[in-house]
Amino acid sequence: MDVQQKLKILADAAKYDASCASSGTTARDSRDGKGLGSTAPGMGICHSYAPDGRCISLLKILLTNACNYDCLYCINRASSNVPRARFTVEEVVRLTLDFYRRNYIEGLFLSSGIIRSPDYTMEQVVRVARTLREEHHFRGYIHLKTIPEADDALISEAGRYADRLSINIELPDDSSLAKLAPEKDVRAIRRTMGRLRLKLDEAKEVRDARITKAPRFAPAGQSTQMIVGADAASDQTILSASANLYGSYQLKRVYYSAFSPIPDSSRNLPLKPPPLAREHRLYQADWLMRFYGFAIDEIVDDSNPMLPLEIDPKLAWALRHRDRFPLDVNRASREDLLRVPGFGRKAVDRIIATRRHTTIRASDLARLHIPRAKALPFIVLPDHRTSPRQLDDARLIERFRPKATQLQLGL
Repeated sequence: MDVQQKLKILADAAKYDASCASSGTTARDSRDGKGLGSTAPGMGICHSYAPDGRCISLLKILLTNACNYDCLYCINRASSNVPRARFTVEEVVRLTLDFYRRNYIEGLFLSSGIIRSPDYTMEQVVRVARTLREEHHFRGYIHLKTIPEADDALISEAGRYADRLSINIELPDDSSLAKLAPEKDVRAIRRTMGRLRLKLDEAKEVRDARITKAPRFAPAGQSTQMIVGADAASDQTILSASANLYGSYQLKRVYYSAFSPIPDSSRNLPLKPPPLAREHRLYQADWLMRFYGFAIDEIVDDSNPMLPLEIDPKLAWALRHRDRFPLDVNRASREDLLRVPGFGRKAVDRIIATRRHTTIRASDLARLHIPRAKALPFIVLPDHRTSPRQLDDARLIERFRPKATQLQLGL
């Protein structure tokens, strides 16, 4: 099998892993003559945007889709009847460099099925990163998927070469993971996450102390992925698991991936995928927890364990707490403004900056990049008053309810 055939198989096999963000790394550029590659913007085809505006395109592949494990939800499981392929370390290095030189990519996302043993697999993954960094002086972005059961020395070495490391928790409920992926040990996954957090904390302490030539360790942190809809876990269970992961391991991101039925699947798996709108709502709820000050029980609780598909979770919260609205935009605190439907963090910052010098009116909303139709029912301005009728639950839901075709989102 030639490299092009391998690339077709192993790039397609990698598409199920959503946790390949490129945010959080340090800026590096080879134009200073000290290496090859860049994490700066403006290079070739762009697929991934970082929070600071940088655009980084990644070659996303598996080292191999052969695997000793038989996780029922995975297309690459040991019992799956799919074509198998395996790159050598040298082939991955050459592909990465060739794609970079053609301006197709600025970085690499590398994962792998488990072959021989966790240590052997992790050693092969680390060899790719080490070869790129040390032999070819590649300064682009590298994201490595780590193997939980691998030796701690290999995990440490991976962090020296990678910008980000990730370990997939896969399922939010430990009993579901034991049922659908019996070879995986959730305790080993969490132990490795804990070890990564300690190493990240140590690296941060050294940087904060401004020690020269401080050892580098995964400056973009660690992330994970959870599959949505492969088991009976509710959105409340999923978000609770995410909150625990953020709090315990200081993860940069939890990614949510809607389960996709696979050929010859087990009877223990659902026959149909969940609506992709559910995945989208989980991302919105995750954002509310991380950046808008919402607690989990404000978004989902025992009486409402599932996020509504027809409206976003912030609007759903606002409709359940109509007694807190309408809100005076010119007087409300930042915390309260962040809870207004249609108000994003940047919009709230613009509101606070503007109202220091002038009174905000309805005509100013467009200039502040605020969607009038969504926000007006919840706010008070000098030239706008919200009537009780405008806050009527049924009327608002009907106004913002998407069309049926919009509920099944495209990837």
